[in-house]
Amino acid sequence: MSEPPGAAVSVTEAPHRADTPSQPLAAQRVLPLRRPGRWIATAVVLVLAAQFVHGLVTNPFYQWDRFGYWFLRPTVLDGLVITLEVAAYSAVLGLFGGILLALARLSKSPVLRAASWTYVWALRSTPLIVLLLFLYNFSALYKTLSVGVPFGPAFFSFDESRLATDMVIAVIGLSLNEAAYAAEVVRGGILSVDQGQHEAASALGLPKGYQFRKIVFPQALRSITPNYVNQLIGLIKSTSLVFYVSLLDLFGTVQSMGSTYPGDIVPLLLVATVWYLILTSAVSVVQFYVERHYARGATRSLPPTPLQKLRAGLTDLRARARRETAI
Repeated sequence: MSEPPGAAVSVTEAPHRADTPSQPLAAQRVLPLRRPGRWIATAVVLVLAAQFVHGLVTNPFYQWDRFGYWFLRPTVLDGLVITLEVAAYSAVLGLFGGILLALARLSKSPVLRAASWTYVWALRSTPLIVLLLFLYNFSALYKTLSVGVPFGPAFFSFDESRLATDMVIAVIGLSLNEAAYAAEVVRGGILSVDQGQHEAASALGLPKGYQFRKIVFPQALRSITPNYVNQLIGLIKSTSLVFYVSLLDLFGTVQSMGSTYPGDIVPLLLVATVWYLILTSAVSVVQFYVERHYARGATRSLPPTPLQKLRAGLTDLRARARRETAI
């Protein structure tokens, strides 16, 4: 209800509230929100991790002395070299084949699109061990291979069994399988590039090959790299299947030594496990720096390296300690 004109309105001071802080605002301390669930979960994880490590170290069943004996044995290292060779060759050939299949899938030719889709569908549907065993027995189906005119005379022929060594079979099988998965990774990376980039490159009159090599593919690598590295890690572990085509890689060597020394099966399996962990960890480190390289221009600041994260964490810890002692 409004006051009549000319009426005096008295203004009194607001009474002092009992809960008004007496300290200056700058001297007050802001307490963080309590999160007991986070602390409980952290404690549970630490307890479980401590129990796991304690059991891993103290359990005599693991035979860590025998683990140390086998870890750097020449036989194991020879198998490790074969694993690296098979993985390296298969990764390069698989990526190259994946790029060709992805370009065929994105082609305007219906024949190329159909052939690429059929290849990817067939290879992704076939288990890798079945593919390797099929290639291993390929000479039983085709004893000789020839190159010439279709349905006509052959220019030259060769014995398939002489060329198809255990190493060749393993690399071809893994490369064919890897190309099917890499094709989808590469295709997804190319489709992730903004359509405006294609239009801008076409407006400049650049050739299609130059557009792909210099504009589209470098940008697609930001999306391709993390996905293909996952495939590469899976490829390293998949090399353990070449043991079934008589190639003694790391896993094959461990299996062979386990049959000869049945008392050392567990330490030998631990040796293979640790070496696979080392290989996949090395690939993950390379992945981080490749992603960091291709992040230039896409983010305002590059992701910090593990060493930079450690330094930042230590600096933040020291700053918190100084604040605690100052209060």
